[in-house]
Amino acid sequence: LGAIIPLAVPFLLQGQISAIGVVAAIAISTTIVDTSPFSTNGALVVANAQETEREGVLKTLLIYSALIAIIGPVIAWLVFVVPGLV
Repeated sequence: LGAIIPLAVPFLLQGQISAIGVVAAIAISTTIVDTSPFSTNGALVVANAQETEREGVLKTLLIYSALIAIIGPVIAWLVFVVPGLV
């Protein structure tokens, strides 16, 4: 967040996008990233799984991350952009 928020400031100052849209985009993006087994949180989940379950947990997180990366933006668009909230 420390790197993303300063990058968003110029877009907010132009007035072409709303602050609500930026906050929603950042919140959704960080949620999607945190479920990946390549993130710190996901790696901790995989590392703390039982040895016999570790490969299954990794595959499950990979599949979930891929699905949420595809479905997440579509749902966000349907919820925020289509009704005109952003």
